[in-house]
Amino acid sequence: MAFFSEQLEADEAGLAPMRIASVHRDRVSAMSEHGPVRLTLSAQSYTTDIAVGDWVLVDPETRLLVRRLNRRTLLQRKTEGSRPTQLIAANVDTLLIVTSCNDDFNPARLERYLALVNESGATPVIVLTKIDQTADAAPYLQQAEALQQGLDVVMLNATDPEAALTLAPWCGPGQTVALVGSSGVGKSTLLNTLSHKSSDDAQPTGPIREADAKGRHTTTSRSLHAIAGGGWVIDTPGMRTLHVSDATAGLNTLFAEIVELALRCRFRDCTHDHEPGCAVQGAAADGTLDPARLARWRKLTEENQTNTPIQTGPRGNKITRSPGKRR
Repeated sequence: MAFFSEQLEADEAGLAPMRIASVHRDRVSAMSEHGPVRLTLSAQSYTTDIAVGDWVLVDPETRLLVRRLNRRTLLQRKTEGSRPTQLIAANVDTLLIVTSCNDDFNPARLERYLALVNESGATPVIVLTKIDQTADAAPYLQQAEALQQGLDVVMLNATDPEAALTLAPWCGPGQTVALVGSSGVGKSTLLNTLSHKSSDDAQPTGPIREADAKGRHTTTSRSLHAIAGGGWVIDTPGMRTLHVSDATAGLNTLFAEIVELALRCRFRDCTHDHEPGCAVQGAAADGTLDPARLARWRKLTEENQTNTPIQTGPRGNKITRSPGKRR
């Protein structure tokens, strides 16, 4: 791809371009033109700085990772406390946010995924699975489509070979998709369908609990796999928590209708809470804007402000202040 080939320097002609296929605490593997390769890292390299989907330059003799190329997109999330941001997947064109048509379907959690995907630079698509296990999937479709303007939402049965045809527009040659979502929604099953894996090398799958529609983690690490149609798919473990941080642009895309309403408020610094002439409050009052949607916007906006570090100090000598509760 031109974006990556243009980054090569004249003295790097002897290095082999490879794509990171898996990242573990103490080892990294990549896909080369000859197949999977376990890479050697220098003393200055850390696996936490490498994401599945990264393009890297490798010494073909020693298999030493020499340099990571700049990323086009990066999906990452903030973790608990002061731990560094966790890298989820890099250079992804489309993020398939997978949820099932049962109790797993949760608009608030889907909005968190959408905010992170929007911020990453990739295109989000919501995939509704287990449509064969519900009497009427239409309400799930309607709720999902209302989460973001112009959002693509598809419905499928992950075990049906037709699922690959449904997702074909995003899985063509040279395209990379990543699967994100809770445990038990069918991500591993969908991966097996997309990649035409045999029973011997298929990703393990597991049932969900009938009591709460939740599943166990069958995928324990992120990994890159070839799609039968010429693309690539990155599988990820289910994520129990999603903290929003450094995602202002992603939230503005997610809640575009609220951003547009805010432009019509009487006061430029309107908090959309109590001020007279507030277009946002007016829309919530007359039913144009769902009050529950407004409440979720408030919660995510406050969380983003609380978690996002601030730069303070004079120009040229700014320092980054740790995030914290703001007044």
